[in-house]
Amino acid sequence: MRLMLMIAVLAAPFALAGCETWNGVKKDMKKGWDATKETVHDATK
Repeated sequence: MRLMLMIAVLAAPFALAGCETWNGVKKDMKKGWDATKETVHDATK
């Protein structure tokens, strides 16, 4: 658990660096959320 938190903290600035605007951040987050929902849906069929 501690390792995952450390990885997330270290990866967050790199993930957000690709988004130049707040709208870009929101768009990327929505894409990630949609992909997660689709994966969970496929896994629970």
